[in-house]
Amino acid sequence: MGCCDDCECRPLGFLLGLPFAFLSLFLSLIGIIIWIVGLALTCVCPCCLCVTVIVELALCLIKAPIHVMKWFTEQIPC
Repeated sequence: MGCCDDCECRPLGFLLGLPFAFLSLFLSLIGIIIWIVGLALTCVCPCCLCVTVIVELALCLIKAPIHVMKWFTEQIPC
């Protein structure tokens, strides 16, 4: 049995995406800082809607390495 039916195991896509995941890890660290500052600002002034949008954007930055690895593994066939 060579490859599984769903082709979930794609080591080549994982290895190719690893350097880009490390680069997006730095974006994730920036996202954590933005998230902490934005969360503190929303506690001080909850009526400020633009801070909430920035916090949501920071959460997307935090999840960036996961999205990068998922995209690379989906691009490479079994």
